[in-house]
Amino acid sequence: MAKQTPAQKRKIEKVMGEYKDGDLKSSSGDKVTKRDQAIAIALSEAGASKKD
Repeated sequence: MAKQTPAQKRKIEKVMGEYKDGDLKSSSGDKVTKRDQAIAIALSEAGASKKD
């Protein structure tokens, strides 16, 4: 995985915390139930990519 800035790490931690609490919603407003989807949302919001 590519290196991330401290700000990106904080954003990813925040989004994954929302997922763990059951508060994370997709763009359509549906609750996110799959971990892979939560990771994709977190990386997207942080401006990070999964690949180098």
